[in-house]
Amino acid sequence: MKRFVHLYYGDGKGKTTAAMGLALRAAAHGESIVIVQFLKSGSSGEIDMLRGVSGVTVFRGKAGNHFASHMTNEEKAATKAMHDRHLRQALHLAYAGYCGMLILDEITAACAYGLIDEALVQKTVIQPPENTELVLTGRDAPEWMRSRADYCTRLVKEKHPFDLHVPARAGIEY
Repeated sequence: MKRFVHLYYGDGKGKTTAAMGLALRAAAHGESIVIVQFLKSGSSGEIDMLRGVSGVTVFRGKAGNHFASHMTNEEKAATKAMHDRHLRQALHLAYAGYCGMLILDEITAACAYGLIDEALVQKTVIQPPENTELVLTGRDAPEWMRSRADYCTRLVKEKHPFDLHVPARAGIEY
């Protein structure tokens, strides 16, 4: 069966939600799922639920509790090392045949901030592991990623409560 590359990008809400929805759908059909969440370490309703689903493996984390733009050099170095390790672990599972779907959540941001081995990301996107559906998310997707994607969906924000300084809400934004 041919596998495809999916990309959900843009400033609109729903990129991670779309990817996690695909994970649930694939898991319901017996696929094994590997999720790597970049630049995320806090509570997340969908990840908490997916961790309880058979066949789902999750790698996530970052050093410190800051946004990437506010990380110290030490936090950036530690985060990059963690992200590189998580991506390599996920790819090992995919190349070994233990992964029918690989989700790289916020991969575009990890690339933009230099917090991942971008050459390895490009190799993965351009030539994904065989028999693995690849799902990518993030705000600003580079042209090379958009042109490679088989499914390319841009989510555009028109309004969001965040614009009115409403904080993220459990069950809605995370």
